[in-house]
Amino acid sequence: MLGNVHYARLAWLGALLCAVHAGVAARALPAEVEAALARAKVPRDALVAVVQEVDSRRPRLAWRAQQPVNPASLFKLVTTDAALELLGPAWNWTTPVWLQGSVHDGVLDGNLVIKGSGDPKLVHERVWLLLGRVRQLGVTEIRGDIVLDRSAFSVPEQSPADFDGEALRPYNVRPDALLLNFRSVLFTFTPDAAAGVARISAEPPLAGVASDAQVPLTMSPCNDWHDALKSDFSDPTRLRFGGSFSVACGEKQWPVAPAEPGRYNERMLLALWRDMGGRIGGTVREGVAPNGPPTFQVTSPPLAEVVRDINKFSNNTMAQQLFLTLALTQRGQGTPEAARAVLGHWLSERFGAAGAAAVVDNGSGLSRDTRVSAELLATLLQAAWASPVMPELMSSLPVSGIDGTLRRSNAALGRAHLKTGSLRDVAGIAGYVLSDRGRRYVLVAIVNHPNANAARPALDALLQWTARDGRPLPTTSE
Repeated sequence: MLGNVHYARLAWLGALLCAVHAGVAARALPAEVEAALARAKVPRDALVAVVQEVDSRRPRLAWRAQQPVNPASLFKLVTTDAALELLGPAWNWTTPVWLQGSVHDGVLDGNLVIKGSGDPKLVHERVWLLLGRVRQLGVTEIRGDIVLDRSAFSVPEQSPADFDGEALRPYNVRPDALLLNFRSVLFTFTPDAAAGVARISAEPPLAGVASDAQVPLTMSPCNDWHDALKSDFSDPTRLRFGGSFSVACGEKQWPVAPAEPGRYNERMLLALWRDMGGRIGGTVREGVAPNGPPTFQVTSPPLAEVVRDINKFSNNTMAQQLFLTLALTQRGQGTPEAARAVLGHWLSERFGAAGAAAVVDNGSGLSRDTRVSAELLATLLQAAWASPVMPELMSSLPVSGIDGTLRRSNAALGRAHLKTGSLRDVAGIAGYVLSDRGRRYVLVAIVNHPNANAARPALDALLQWTARDGRPLPTTSE
């Protein structure tokens, strides 16, 4: 029975792909989209697009729909939809912990061992709870070491600066089987007008790393406040701010991935353990976890919640953690090669030739090499609409004017659920739009061009055209 359903679904998707292909030559771009592209000095052939009512086999618009393009973060739709289908919305990561030795009078005569499995949400609060559980088991002193097993993932060593030279940007943090707090520090700047300074707090604390506690406060406008702080992170043990902060900015937060990412876990764990009053005789080092059952384990939030964070806020590191997790769970190897094979097979099996033609790189879209077609993304969204995981995938998408990367969108409030994508030469949107007449449309639109981000008004115009059910703009006399 399930096989018949699967083959019926494949047949429906095949018909859908043919319908998209058949409409390519016959459809023209709306005039307002053409005009916006012209104003941005972007040629019309730099755009690929599909607009199609859900459950329909014929597109309202298909423009260069089979052309392979770089989708930027729109590729997260592939990674998250595959994960929801292959793992299920309620799936969890587990992080096992061993007290390797005897405990007497608050002393662990041995090692504390933590083994990572790729959990992307081992954030500050959850690491604190993990160590708090160790304290609850009666441990106040670790005579041995804290041993970290990161062997679940095997990722080539690369500098965070390799992609775009921005080594301190959290979006460039490399994936890791034991990824603690995205390997980032969140600085909060709080104006204290009476004292004439902005107070600086840094979370989480890192052992052996000091940060300036305040900067002078100014009355200047709040422009380029990052630059005004004149930060200097060249010394990984001393994070400095040599500039000032404007009172007009109010409270601001700035996430930074500090230098020496290889020592982040060590510094964070030591700082949190000592802040709890814990003592340690040894060091934090890498090693291998025992084969026996753990003393306890920490469970992540469900996959549906993680997918929501990935898509709402376009979190690259979390997407790459999920990408490697698919490899680990489906192939037993947490490697980029295995992950590419898993997604490639899933795309080919579900979407035929269009899926097989996709070029998969790292799962997040933070890539110069990834290639998909608008046809493929539109078909994926159509299939997702008809799938059991539709509620989880759709609710993970940013909502126009409300949250995530669409919080400042000018589209009709709450009427569009769209993933956004942006690189230096890529701009795109993909998701679902509710029209004026109550129809739901799949919308995919991607621009690949050096002026891509100047063409965002063209994407907005296509979104508005879709929301009007393809009707022309009203004239001033109407």
